[in-house]
Amino acid sequence: MESNNKPFISVIMNCYNGEKYLSESVESVLAQTYQNWELIFWDNKSKDKSAAIFNSYKDKRLKYFCSNEHTSLYKGRNLAIEKSKGEFVSFLDTDDMWDTRKLELQIPYFKNPEVGLVFSNFFMVKENLKKKKLYINKKLPRGNIYNELINNYTIGILTTMIRKKLYLSSEKKFDERFSIVGDFDLFLRLSKNCICESIQEPLAFYRIHGKNLSTLDREIKEMQIWLEENKIDLNNSQIEKIKENIDYKKFLNFKTSGKFTKSLKFLLNSNISLFSLKNLFVLISPNILLKKLLWFHNDFD
Repeated sequence: MESNNKPFISVIMNCYNGEKYLSESVESVLAQTYQNWELIFWDNKSKDKSAAIFNSYKDKRLKYFCSNEHTSLYKGRNLAIEKSKGEFVSFLDTDDMWDTRKLELQIPYFKNPEVGLVFSNFFMVKENLKKKKLYINKKLPRGNIYNELINNYTIGILTTMIRKKLYLSSEKKFDERFSIVGDFDLFLRLSKNCICESIQEPLAFYRIHGKNLSTLDREIKEMQIWLEENKIDLNNSQIEKIKENIDYKKFLNFKTSGKFTKSLKFLLNSNISLFSLKNLFVLISPNILLKKLLWFHNDFD
């Protein structure tokens, strides 16, 4: 579907009890300077006022669907995409927001038929929006970036736009077993089969709050599963890099759980360096100070 030769974009918004920030997320889509889109709202059996809030908007581009049963997040994403009609797909969760130019700045890259995924930098913001931090300070990669993503994964799902044909051609879509690393898994697989483009400018806002700070243990377990199933496709250096990343998350999890002795023993016997200033800072800092200074989850990566 096109309007004045402008490609049609499907925005996927999965929701489970997302009433608190939902209006801000929806309004950041309505405010887009690029107007040829639909918003697929997938309600995963919410028990709050999410449905009423969403349906209070009368724009015909906003389309409400309710799941027959409560499912995993990534099954919900797959089901929502099945309802979409766009040639391109973007993702926005109910607590995040977009810059008004997000869609407008990304869609031109797809004039190159080999481009399958476009992403950008973004801001991590405090719950009250009064504090923000840029996600990546280095230049984002572009081109055939699979190996670069293995070594340093820099894609935030809230910034992505993908060519739906590429997603549909993938034998496995979002892996429905996962609750955290499903986008990491899918975008890595897609990056093997297309050119990826990146926009250095931050075009989205990822909201940090209690819910997304409490998932470290689950993320560790999912990354261990992913590594075990995918190590055949990785070289030794890539395997060690991912193991190091998992070990750092374990170390951090022990420390922030108040297990100083266990965190020290783990640090001494892990793949991560005892002599890294970052690790020493985490080890010796009081947890109350550590959590205050490292309020953004991604600095725990």
